[in-house]
Amino acid sequence: MTARKIITTEEFDRKFDDGESVIEHLDLTTLRRPGQEPKRVNVDFPAWVVSSLDKEAQRLGVTRQALIKIWIAERLEKV
Repeated sequence: MTARKIITTEEFDRKFDDGESVIEHLDLTTLRRPGQEPKRVNVDFPAWVVSSLDKEAQRLGVTRQALIKIWIAERLEKV
């Protein structure tokens, strides 16, 4: 991790208000997006579904988990 340059809150505010980049002064290791925290969910599928998911995931070059996430997100966007 690179060291952040420490500045006063007034200097930070001035830079931000002037449209200057303040990214070098932020600790991005603690960054969180509200509502985007992962939550584990277990789902049981028949073997033929898992096999079909694996074939499609391989065809697309993604993992089974990524494929399931993509498909569910696409479906939820239509709701």
